[in-house]
Amino acid sequence: MKDLIKYIAQALVDHPEEVEVSEVEGEQTSVLELKVAKDDLGKIIGKQGRTARAIRTILSAASAKIKKRAVLEIIE
Repeated sequence: MKDLIKYIAQALVDHPEEVEVSEVEGEQTSVLELKVAKDDLGKIIGKQGRTARAIRTILSAASAKIKKRAVLEIIE
């Protein structure tokens, strides 16, 4: 999951070297925290949050396949 989010985020931003993804695992849920450069925050969120929603949809589909819940948090 972590690699998937990192790959998608790096493809979207201008500064791919500054993309950081950390994972906090629980018993049933894992929280993925995505940090990008301040300039790239708008590109990750998108207009009216559409890009962020699309990334979360991909994440939920991938996590359903392994029968675990995953949540994406975008950190400023």
